[in-house]
Amino acid sequence: MASTIPDPGAARAEATPATDRPGRIEAHGIDHIPDSERHGHPRELFSVWAAANVNYLSLVIGGALVLMGLSLGQAVGVIVVGNLFWVLTGLLATSGPAAGAPSEVITRALYGVIGNRVNNAIGGWLVSVCYFALNLAAAATAAFALVEKAGITATVPVKVVVIVLIAALTLAISVYGHALIIRLYLPITLALAGAFTVVALSVFRHADFSYAPTDPPSGAGLWAVLVAGVTMIASGPLSYTTSADFSRYLPRTASKKAIAGWTALGAFVPSVIVSSLGAFAATAVDMTDPQNALQTILPGWFVPVFLLALVLGTISINALTAYSAGLALQAVGLRIRRTVSVLFDGTVAVAATLYGLLVSNFLDTVSNALQVIVVLIGPLMAVYATDILLRRNRYDGRALSDETPGSPFWFTGGVNRAGALALIVGVAAAALCVNTVYTGPVATALGGVDLSLPVGMVVASVLYALLGRRAVAATS
Repeated sequence: MASTIPDPGAARAEATPATDRPGRIEAHGIDHIPDSERHGHPRELFSVWAAANVNYLSLVIGGALVLMGLSLGQAVGVIVVGNLFWVLTGLLATSGPAAGAPSEVITRALYGVIGNRVNNAIGGWLVSVCYFALNLAAAATAAFALVEKAGITATVPVKVVVIVLIAALTLAISVYGHALIIRLYLPITLALAGAFTVVALSVFRHADFSYAPTDPPSGAGLWAVLVAGVTMIASGPLSYTTSADFSRYLPRTASKKAIAGWTALGAFVPSVIVSSLGAFAATAVDMTDPQNALQTILPGWFVPVFLLALVLGTISINALTAYSAGLALQAVGLRIRRTVSVLFDGTVAVAATLYGLLVSNFLDTVSNALQVIVVLIGPLMAVYATDILLRRNRYDGRALSDETPGSPFWFTGGVNRAGALALIVGVAAAALCVNTVYTGPVATALGGVDLSLPVGMVVASVLYALLGRRAVAATS
């Protein structure tokens, strides 16, 4: 008699459409995902965001907070507060299953079909490529040290090969796309968690838990450092206005709370832990050069593993960045396949990295530019989140895919004036308050306190809530 016990593996295979399998290049780009091809569980999002946030940059920022003059308690407090912005990233992720579309398409509801092309060109593609180049440079630096430990001199040709190899691995994940990311990121999360557990044990053995800065800031100076620290930490979650890209394959009926929760938690927990490790390490070693400094307190046998973990973590975050950058390039209006757009983005980022590391200080310029871009990504996140709340997360994915003048999201001349005006005014308000590469008049009046992040986000959100209700009502 044949067995009647169901095979969980077979059921799982049936639940996963052939168009979204780990061994196949993802077929979909910015087009609508039909309900028949939706699958998966919100909990899968935890490892996607966890793997991307166990990274070198978090260590660097955590150490920088102590170097800026904060006590350990103040630094950890800043880390927690700044990472609470991942809640907004989680909220944005809920729009993916609602629309069956990526963030790059959903934002047509905010800015109109034509206005959204400008949004994707600047707030999507350009910012993503800059982040890709900076992260690739960080991974390459760790890989250069790993190559040296293997007895190979890191000459210019060797460095070029290393950068290209790391980029190739990153782009391979991005090209294969969503299903491979979902499959790979759980084991990557576990591997990185194991590696950073060893780092944590070493840091805690050497950390000075009674550490106090010799010349702590006070008054307006302290507030300036605290706010700057929160902005540094928050720039991570705020840069991910693309979280719907990785949730859009989930069934329309998937729990919104679960989608938001697993996304936010997956990013929040590792970000807080790794950044805090950087802060604790700064009490024992010079975190102006974290990679080399940490090697002095790690077991000798573990140093190559640590360097490899830094590379792996950066590949994880850059694969998500390249994936979204590819979608952004399509959403700009270029009629190319997603795979081609991803490879093009990677080529631009690799060229920028090679130029920056081997020829000039280009990456310093890009880094400074990204500090200023905080005045843009804060309002971008605020307008998107406000739209989700106004619409109660109701999006018509098929209508959003219509780019013709007859589309309900064409608005006036292809632009939703409410969204465009809210964004422009929010960015302008933030620019008046900034204190990074330049100092705005508000920051000057406040003794250097940079309120660009909260001011830009509040102004953009309130203005869109006031101006956007009619447009939302007409297209919901």
